[in-house]
Amino acid sequence: MDTDTLQRTTHLPQVTEPRNPGMDLDMQWVRAVQANTSAIERRAATIPGRRSVKKEFQAAWLLRAITCIDLTTLAGDDTANRVRRLCAKARQPVRREILDALGMGPITTGAVCVYHDMIAPAVDALQGSGIPVAAVSTGFPAGLSPFPLRVAEIGESVKAGAAEIDIVISRRHVLTGNWQALYDEMRAFREACGEAHVKAILATGELGTLRNVARASLVCMMAGADFIKTSTGKESVNATLPVSLVMIRAIRDYYDRTGYRIGYKPAGGISKAKDSLVYLALIKDELGDRWLQPDLFRFGASSLLGDIERQLEHYVTGAYSANYRHPMG
Repeated sequence: MDTDTLQRTTHLPQVTEPRNPGMDLDMQWVRAVQANTSAIERRAATIPGRRSVKKEFQAAWLLRAITCIDLTTLAGDDTANRVRRLCAKARQPVRREILDALGMGPITTGAVCVYHDMIAPAVDALQGSGIPVAAVSTGFPAGLSPFPLRVAEIGESVKAGAAEIDIVISRRHVLTGNWQALYDEMRAFREACGEAHVKAILATGELGTLRNVARASLVCMMAGADFIKTSTGKESVNATLPVSLVMIRAIRDYYDRTGYRIGYKPAGGISKAKDSLVYLALIKDELGDRWLQPDLFRFGASSLLGDIERQLEHYVTGAYSANYRHPMG
């Protein structure tokens, strides 16, 4: 096994990024944004076959994927003990003997994502680990509660210890083309977050067109979003490659014009290790290596980690293990 390859591929240099301050709403730029749906879908269809990584390179990329996972539980029957178990998994996402066989030191997931009521046990369980707690907010997942309550919810989650806030936008603003309203809403959410970083969930499966996705991505970045995220995971259609391509290119355009790097988070429906490799390859091709770090790229997932751990064990032992050997908690 080429341990040097694993170390080079999984340990990218850490760079401190200036936070996106946002900018005034530029309607000329927003209206100029178009999306050629047929061309986007053709390009997206080629992505899974464009990059193929094997052996130690695949193991290295899968380890990188783990460090970019927002390990998530957003269920109505969540309990403090379930969240503590999930946090233990975030601290040690891969069994020690597998990492030892790979010649790797400890790794962690990118964050743990929970509802507001579960922030306190998550913060307590992750103390000293450096793993941030992300909280879904603003009337997640529909985002239809009264606006003052959505803003207040952000403040309460920040006060409780959440370092990242995943907000949901009002889809109606996009569907009616009310970009000023979307900008004002996103700006208010960003201000309520204070020092906590904000991820704008676009719920792309409910926005109608790829052009709407592109324009909503741009407006949220103009309003100060630190990340743009595909989905809540509760829609009928969640992260897809065409949507990802549109959002990633919006991020690239924003960086080219402003110099600020915005993060990207596909969420919902990404449960297989091979899917994570496709998304990582897409990010590398379209945005470059700098975006392959957890401060700029995350997977919103829960079951993904178990499949990645199975693939790593197969690489080490040559045999696939049962799912129960890789519990989430």
